Amino acid sequence: PLVSARDKARFIQPMLLLSTDKLPDDPAKWEYQLKLDGYRAIAFKSDNRIHLRSRNDNDFTRRYPSVVRGLAKLPNDTVIDGEVVALDEGGRPSFNALQNSNGSQTPIVYYVFDVMVLAGRDVRSEPLTTRRTLLEEKVLPTLSEPVRYTGVLDASLRDLIHAVKTQGFEGLVAKRRNSRYEPGLRSGAWMKMRINRGQELVIGGYTIGTRTFDALVIGYYEGDRLMYASRTRNGFTPALRQQLFRKFKGLEISECPFVNLPEARSGRWGQGLTKEKMADCRWLKPVLVGQFEFVEWTADNHLRHTKFVALRDDKPAREVRREEMRS
Repeated sequence: PLVSARDKARFIQPMLLLSTDKLPDDPAKWEYQLKLDGYRAIAFKSDNRIHLRSRNDNDFTRRYPSVVRGLAKLPNDTVIDGEVVALDEGGRPSFNALQNSNGSQTPIVYYVFDVMVLAGRDVRSEPLTTRRTLLEEKVLPTLSEPVRYTGVLDASLRDLIHAVKTQGFEGLVAKRRNSRYEPGLRSGAWMKMRINRGQELVIGGYTIGTRTFDALVIGYYEGDRLMYASRTRNGFTPALRQQLFRKFKGLEISECPFVNLPEARSGRWGQGLTKEKMADCRWLKPVLVGQFEFVEWTADNHLRHTKFVALRDDKPAREVRREEMRS
């Protein structure tokens, strides 16, 4: 029931995606989109003013002024959902570029894919196909660059997976065509599958280097226990090492935060952290989250060939879980 004849626009928690290693292959019931590697953002216009908020309801309005300008003509009392993405030199979404975007150098785009309130009318209980039509007909004509539309990918799931793999995109999203918008829920009506390997991991320590650190010690949460997964020394420029090292100040702790250390042996790929190797480690309060790429998980639950991509400040460390993947 409507509270009033007109719903005021306000922040609405975004509907969440369920991670899966296999998307439903049923185009009659599901539609597919690219998984964009950026910051989820809710935009709304209230009292003729544009607001742009992160998924945790932090203010993005000052951070992305060009996006706010592109949303200027959004109908009043309208709430939309999308993703703020930075494009690299090749025009691909790049989380690294987003993290290091300083001012006008990096092209920033806000890809819009859903509408929850339209000109004071709550449409969250309408099916996705209806919301998409409303978005295309009533919202898109009011938007200007750098705000763009994320359309549906019109191809077979098999071809889409192949294309994502070869183009080096992150993954695919599947949404049930009849799904209603469920704020803050991960109901499985929306799913995501990572195709090129990588995930967020928690930084729980580092090994000592000459001036900063040599490698990061990283892991993920299982319940409320932090599990060690790997050490990585790849992906850092000297400037980035300095920058990260400064962030470690004040986070040093004396106890190792990983529950599964020390390990008995160093293992086939040398990723095991034995008691001897732990002597070189310095431990950190596990609050920093990074995006990492890797080749595979080994049988003994370590990551092979890891590479640091960027810090993520939009995800609480406690939410970082091991993601299953399709090879």
